[in-house]
Amino acid sequence: MEISADKVVLIHYTLKDDAGGVIDSSAGGDPLAYIQGHGNLVSGLEKALEGKQDGSSVAVSVVPEEGYGKYDPALIQRVPKRSLQGSGELKKGMQFQARTPDGMRLFTVTGVMGDMVTLDGNHPLADKTLHFDVQVVAVREATAEELEHGHVHGAGGHHH
Repeated sequence: MEISADKVVLIHYTLKDDAGGVIDSSAGGDPLAYIQGHGNLVSGLEKALEGKQDGSSVAVSVVPEEGYGKYDPALIQRVPKRSLQGSGELKKGMQFQARTPDGMRLFTVTGVMGDMVTLDGNHPLADKTLHFDVQVVAVREATAEELEHGHVHGAGGHHH
């Protein structure tokens, strides 16, 4: 079956940086399941997989604009510690999600000075070219419920 909009796709993948270092991989685990055309993957990878058959292998380099975006200095902000109530002790490198006008965004604590905390809302892979090696394991029709929820249920999906 061919990968197209609203199909459930199971893939094994390895993501590397420009130097060839492995950033993430599904090797040794379950394949990743997603619904094509629903923004579950970075857009450059979804585009590269469109039209591929189950069993095929794809190697693709995704530019930042089609990956996790360009680095945006406007996404760095300093906030008082008290505005992050309930986060426990704040340490450099901690990550948490917060609602922004653009939806949920992951923030990383990049500094703690006195009562102020510096947060970076850029994705850790912003500005990076992403090198994916993908093996398409299976392609199937999505169920009505999966399409309604926008993600896969069952093996490789959100609900186990």
